[in-house]
Amino acid sequence: MSGAASGARVPEHTILVKGAWPSASDSGTPLPEDGRWAGGSYQNDYFGLTLRFSARWQAGLEGPPPSDSGAYTLAQIVPAERFRAGKAGHLLITAQDIFFTATRANSPLELVNFTSEHLDRSVYRVEEAPRQTLLGQRPFVRFGYQSAVAAMHWTILATEIRCHIIEFVFVSTRPQSMADLLQSMDSITLPAAAPEHDGTDGAAQPLCIRDYASAEHLLERVEPVLTEPHLNSIPVRIIIDAQGEIRHIHLLRAFADQARAITDALRQWRFKPYVMDGRPVEVETGIVFGLRARAPASSGS
Repeated sequence: MSGAASGARVPEHTILVKGAWPSASDSGTPLPEDGRWAGGSYQNDYFGLTLRFSARWQAGLEGPPPSDSGAYTLAQIVPAERFRAGKAGHLLITAQDIFFTATRANSPLELVNFTSEHLDRSVYRVEEAPRQTLLGQRPFVRFGYQSAVAAMHWTILATEIRCHIIEFVFVSTRPQSMADLLQSMDSITLPAAAPEHDGTDGAAQPLCIRDYASAEHLLERVEPVLTEPHLNSIPVRIIIDAQGEIRHIHLLRAFADQARAITDALRQWRFKPYVMDGRPVEVETGIVFGLRARAPASSGS
């Protein structure tokens, strides 16, 4: 597409088709992929996350769109231009949607353990085994490893927000660069920790519940009519309001015709209101349409 836009000729008998892409039913509700770099900070309204950096660091290249297993590359932080010669390192901020994960990891510790267990020990050496720690008042899992061949060190800090596992992956060839990047975590602003998997994280966010779109909670369900033969899995996150109606639809990865059909169908769904502490509350959950994803890989394998 970029080649065609810049004047390059498209080969004969070639048809350009827009692939599967994220979309949402409205533009006002924050999405996980909508984080931004502003004034020396990475900010993400969906996760309630703000991370400030010194002038030595800047935003790097944008990542790919979400995968059909709910994996996000939220941001890459790299050395600023004038400091690049003296620094070799960067920070990658990722998110894994627990509803759609390709592994059986349902918590930060399980996902980090999965990473540790699947390291090629002929190339990588564990420097710091996965362990629970606190950053501010929020629980994190910390893990470190290195590769002598590549002369690289990795430190991972992982936590859970809204049924997503957020990983801060620090990579560097120099201990000082690693220390400088890790120090930026002192400035992090996150929502207060909530009980495991309920995703409340404060009154402004909906209650996060896995597999809530079941017959037990549904009053009305209309199946989407998917007419085009796309062989893909379509993960969808929805927010159900306190009256039991879907107020927001986020398709992580879908073709345009699939997005229209699924959105039209979901607008007709009705749920029993979810009551907590004697009052109805909003619920966020996930559904998979289309071709079901492969069985998740075990975190203990």
